[in-house]
Amino acid sequence: MTYELSIGGIVLCGGQSTRMGRPKAWLPFGQELLLPRVVRILSDIVKPIVVVAAPDQEVPPLPPEVEVVHDEEEGRGPLEGLAAGLSALQGKADAAYASSCDVPFLQPAFVRRLIDLLGHYAVCVPKVGDKHHPLAAVYRVEVVEHVRKLLDENRMRPFYLFAEVPTRVVEADQLIESDPGFRSLRNVNTPEEYQAALRELDKPAKPS
Repeated sequence: MTYELSIGGIVLCGGQSTRMGRPKAWLPFGQELLLPRVVRILSDIVKPIVVVAAPDQEVPPLPPEVEVVHDEEEGRGPLEGLAAGLSALQGKADAAYASSCDVPFLQPAFVRRLIDLLGHYAVCVPKVGDKHHPLAAVYRVEVVEHVRKLLDENRMRPFYLFAEVPTRVVEADQLIESDPGFRSLRNVNTPEEYQAALRELDKPAKPS
């Protein structure tokens, strides 16, 4: 017997934005700000959406159905945010697509492809080249207990989670049709990358 999974979304925006020099969640991008843009794109695919901010962080205005939660501790990396987001989704979704807030070119087809590939696994994470992308991955909500255990042990790398639970690593050739340029994985971490992304805003993605 199979049933359709309920998939929510988690958007992490609590990073310190050190290289950017200002909060990335508030960066203008076209007619919207970066965090609301990513939330909008993701909410067309999955619901509910949870935004995870740093303990005292203010976030841009978001739709009323979007829940904003905060890291328990600041500066502990994406696992801390993942714990907060998965905790907030308990009882509301079976799994969640987790994203950072600085992926302005997130492609719905890419998100759907990873959700489709989750299968019976606990985590479905893309690997392009030699790099895993834990903030472009799907997590079953119940892995939150493993995340908390890693945090308690001060093991902060998401890769440790992949070794703890059944994880499907999705290689580039399984994703390229859904996002030929892998624009969904393109972060804007510096002012130069932000300006380059703005220049490309109105350009269509080029097929590879």
